[in-house]
Amino acid sequence: MSYDYAAMIALADPTRRQVFELVAEQPRSVAELTRCLPVSQPAVSQHLKVLKDARLVHAEPRGASNIYHIDPHGLGEMRAWLDHIWGEALDAFRKEINDSREKER
Repeated sequence: MSYDYAAMIALADPTRRQVFELVAEQPRSVAELTRCLPVSQPAVSQHLKVLKDARLVHAEPRGASNIYHIDPHGLGEMRAWLDHIWGEALDAFRKEINDSREKER
């Protein structure tokens, strides 16, 4: 299964992860996010650009500003990849336990 790691790279930054979590709580504008964070408005805008490029958020124009929402498509792709990896890890663990039990017999 192939996966574009842009979302994981985007979420590796602690401030960007905080921006993402705030948007996940509720859709917000850049100004609203800036009031919640110890960084400048241009910095928040740059973090949102990275999140948007990684398909984790999308912007909805509202008046003179944009309201940022979680992008369910990009998040769904990341979730599917993580589920796949988790499934493989559980299968390997199950095999190891079964092989260990076989050796004990």
